[in-house]
Amino acid sequence: MANSTVTIAVEDGTLPAQWYPPKLPDAPTLVVCQEIFGVTDYIRRRCQDLNDLGYGVLAPEFYWRVADDGPVPEITETGEDALQQAMALAGRLDFTAATSDGVAAVEWAQDSAPAVGLIGFCFGGGLAFAIAAQTDPAVLVSYYGSALPSLFDLAPQVTAPSLHHFGEVDSFIDADAQAAIREAVSAHGAVWQSHPGADHAFDNDAAGWFHPESSANAWQATIAFLATHLPVGGND
Repeated sequence: MANSTVTIAVEDGTLPAQWYPPKLPDAPTLVVCQEIFGVTDYIRRRCQDLNDLGYGVLAPEFYWRVADDGPVPEITETGEDALQQAMALAGRLDFTAATSDGVAAVEWAQDSAPAVGLIGFCFGGGLAFAIAAQTDPAVLVSYYGSALPSLFDLAPQVTAPSLHHFGEVDSFIDADAQAAIREAVSAHGAVWQSHPGADHAFDNDAAGWFHPESSANAWQATIAFLATHLPVGGND
């Protein structure tokens, strides 16, 4: 089925989201949390990849809050000053409000799906972690969550089976920061996967940090983790 835009009521407005319905009505749903660039073509491709596995997929457009009455922003990763533009956008977004939006998205998905999981990339990796602390999803997969160093206090509240991916040469989250994150999340049962030679955002095939080998390895591990903790066919 083709994806469509749905709207989700939140306390102070309406959250738009891209919805990829599952082929089977009783399939679980994954809520995908965007990178710092927005719900870009890369994020939409990953949503389609997950949908092709049988999941319903919901991608909230968190930047609606900084849209200034225009289209929800998204930035082409290869554009001039793309990272600076994205960081400026993220800097304008209230993280607490975005977390509340994510909670609403999970609750929307729970209305029709038997189980709901979270997966986030970059900015969305930390955001998904914060949302998981408030919603108790069936599973959490976080790719190089950039906000995680400021979210350690939430670790005891994230009780879902969790998988964290990090590149070993991440330009934004160095080895010491990664060690601290790993200690905090592993204390509560999270699985950690390091990727040699990979920088930040190594999964994004539209960005300069793309590392094909790490991307492929991480994706296979993600698929296996989801199949174990949020199987499309249930527990039969």
